[in-house]
Amino acid sequence: MKQTTSFLNNHAHWLAQFDNHHFLSNLLDLFVFANFYIVDKNQKILYWSLGMESLTGLSHQTVIDNPCLPEYRITPNLPKAQSIQLPSINAVNKVIHILQDKDGVFAGGLGLLLPCPEQTPSEYLPKIAKPLSLGSQNFHGILSRSPAMQDVFHLIQNAAETAVTVLVRGESGTGKELVAKAIHDLSIRKNAPFLAINCAALSSNLLESELFGHVRGAFTGAIKDHSGLFQRAHGGTLFLDEVAELPLELQAKLLRVIQERNYIPVGGDRSVSVDVRIIAATHRSLREEVKNGRFREDLMYRLRVVPIFLPPLRERREDIGLLIWHFIHQHNAANFRKIEKIEPLAMRTLLDYPWLGNVRELQNVVEYAFAVGRGTTLRLTELPPEFREPRAIVQTAKSNTTLSAEQEATAIRQALEQSNGKVTPAAQLLGMSRATFWRKRKLYAL
Repeated sequence: MKQTTSFLNNHAHWLAQFDNHHFLSNLLDLFVFANFYIVDKNQKILYWSLGMESLTGLSHQTVIDNPCLPEYRITPNLPKAQSIQLPSINAVNKVIHILQDKDGVFAGGLGLLLPCPEQTPSEYLPKIAKPLSLGSQNFHGILSRSPAMQDVFHLIQNAAETAVTVLVRGESGTGKELVAKAIHDLSIRKNAPFLAINCAALSSNLLESELFGHVRGAFTGAIKDHSGLFQRAHGGTLFLDEVAELPLELQAKLLRVIQERNYIPVGGDRSVSVDVRIIAATHRSLREEVKNGRFREDLMYRLRVVPIFLPPLRERREDIGLLIWHFIHQHNAANFRKIEKIEPLAMRTLLDYPWLGNVRELQNVVEYAFAVGRGTTLRLTELPPEFREPRAIVQTAKSNTTLSAEQEATAIRQALEQSNGKVTPAAQLLGMSRATFWRKRKLYAL
């Protein structure tokens, strides 16, 4: 504090020559890799560093201009330093500084998160998302800290207490089977079988035999009776993935099972009674399939008694860091390679990636990094090639198409990633002069 006061008193004339915006932008650049953030008097987050993104898994886009979580609040009565416990993160020291306006009224604060003294950085980072410390963020194998997923968890819990049919809707890789398994595990059927089948993976004939079984001699190669999935799942749950791909002739048979709780095996002449709960899943809209004549309307209503919609990973970006560290920890346990930290540029790239393949794609990317890289740091060069290819928004910026401030900031960030932080190549990617690039970079505090 003495050094700060002395500097301000002795060099006020030197400070006066600077534009406040430019000076603050340069100052914040020094904190970009630190676990540093700024809130206003209403506890709204104004600045969220790349270090905070890496530490918490919460992206800049997610938190800026939104109220902060309780653990990040900065109020006048808080001690300047305190040890706190963050969700899924070991205890840290939160060092704060209170900001006051010209009249001495509280105007916000600066926060810096540091590992506790007994923890070294290498001990600290990989513990961000160990499964055993996730608490409420691990819901029966589904990892999330997203508010949108909390609604899904409530639906799962409520649906599990009944015997109704559930339809899970979501993009490929979002975890539809995990939802089905969670419903089963929370239900009174948890000690009975849970079986799953992908309706798009088999031909119509094979799918019918696999679902409903067949009797000896029903077709060429049927040398003995075969119990189908419905019979083997008796008393439990049957998960029908990609149910929209079910052929129309099998849809009628499925409807009978749901309504009458019995079916006739392929080639058989006697019905078999079953008690099976059905959970179906699809990435398509069944209503659209009905309109196009590809799906029975009566079956649609039978399947979607309780519809559950899974948001894609790009709509719950606060889960990206959580999932990355979860999969890293799984691979660390194999003792082939132990990753203890992620290069900031690599983490920024991972957080900004659209993840069209959702959680499954993210898991594959972590496996790729373990396979091609070495050492304790996951680097940008260890990510798949598509992470280093020019992005569409960069090309749009280069074509002089009018961009919003947010799009322009994203284009500059992506250009820096693709040029490994080198300014001249990044400016060339965007078709800007070096001076213009520098000016815009400072404007967006990048």
